[in-house]
Amino acid sequence: MTSGGSRHWETVYATKAETEVSWFQDCPTPSLAMIATAGATSASAIVDIGGGESRLVDALVADGHRDVTVLDLSGTALQVARHRMGAAAVGVEWIVADVTAWRPARRYDVWHDRAAFHFLIEEAERAAYVAALDAALPPGGHAIIATFALDGPERCSGLPVARHDGESLARVLGAGFRRIDTRPHSHVTPWGTAQSFQFSLFRKE
Repeated sequence: MTSGGSRHWETVYATKAETEVSWFQDCPTPSLAMIATAGATSASAIVDIGGGESRLVDALVADGHRDVTVLDLSGTALQVARHRMGAAAVGVEWIVADVTAWRPARRYDVWHDRAAFHFLIEEAERAAYVAALDAALPPGGHAIIATFALDGPERCSGLPVARHDGESLARVLGAGFRRIDTRPHSHVTPWGTAQSFQFSLFRKE
């Protein structure tokens, strides 16, 4: 079970507006850049893990991506995103699930995760995540995992997090994934606080 569980995240999204959470990002520029680096085309299948109310799905659909899936623990968060997108949400697949217990019914070309993985503080949780990732990606598929960097916050949304760099993520993912790129990113919260992130791109061997 992902740290906090569904009850925690349903409460967060039911009681806070989109711009009242630290991870709000008006334009997901770092994610879009990494997705482009992964070589994604408009026909590529992309899954956004822990997408919640993120505006990445809006940007992907606006850019012409035709096969986008968003997965999150919180049905409330996904409903907010669907309502925001209006008619454009019809072409998106929305999945309410805990990624550590998810069994993908299909495969994707790109797995994107901005700030879900760092909530997995137990080794068993991370192993379950990697199992889902491995099942979801074919050989040659790409995984983008963004977390708090080693000098980033130690807690988020009242929960402890595990901070990472590209090397620590590579160790968790194992020899089946080759790290292609790692980029630092300073995320500024809606109230002006800078948070140190890292974005790492892996290719499944």
